[in-house]
Amino acid sequence: PAIRQRLEPCVLEDYQLKIEKIVKEIVQMHALGRPVLVGTRTIDKSEDISKLLTAEGLAHEVLNARQIDKEAEIVAQAGQPGQITVSTNMAGRGTDIKLGEGVSQCGGLHVICTEMHDSARIDRQLVGRCGRQGDPGTWRQYVSLDDDILISGFGPKRAKKLALWMRSRLAGSSERLLRVFKQAQRRVEKRHVRQRRLLEYVERQRAESHIQMSQDPYLDSPS
Repeated sequence: PAIRQRLEPCVLEDYQLKIEKIVKEIVQMHALGRPVLVGTRTIDKSEDISKLLTAEGLAHEVLNARQIDKEAEIVAQAGQPGQITVSTNMAGRGTDIKLGEGVSQCGGLHVICTEMHDSARIDRQLVGRCGRQGDPGTWRQYVSLDDDILISGFGPKRAKKLALWMRSRLAGSSERLLRVFKQAQRRVEKRHVRQRRLLEYVERQRAESHIQMSQDPYLDSPS
């Protein structure tokens, strides 16, 4: 049975405060000897976190599809004691992370989700990298009021109003604020579903049209 633990989410005012707090958490986990996997949406954001880790003097690996030939090997080592891996959502997929010696005793792999993706499925895949096959593990969701998902889900104007509303409530329940981000994510998912259905419809119409145009000239052909 899965025994991974979900830690209380963190909602921060802006991106810079968010990544600084993320790095502080990485430092704490590293001091315990736990491996940490940090999931980011883009190459730029993975490099932002990498710069802060370097400033802290922490050795780490960055997986952002720029070294594809080494990705599987790096991910395979992501469960070793004290290992820090910063990854985009496309990097190292399909490679199992096995815990190194002594890692289970200190809590297992810790996964940090730096923001929500357009699809909850991608978030679940990231979280699922820890606590596999009955291993211990923890994960925490980070979001900030200027995250892309709010604008994608609600549009610029409404996202700005929601950010102002949430800013006045940052000292309250983070779970309540997180629901706003989840709602934005669901809106984006529904829009993507509609777009895929429209694309499939257009493709079917195009295919049917192509077949008709190619067959019509031969309907009365003696052959």
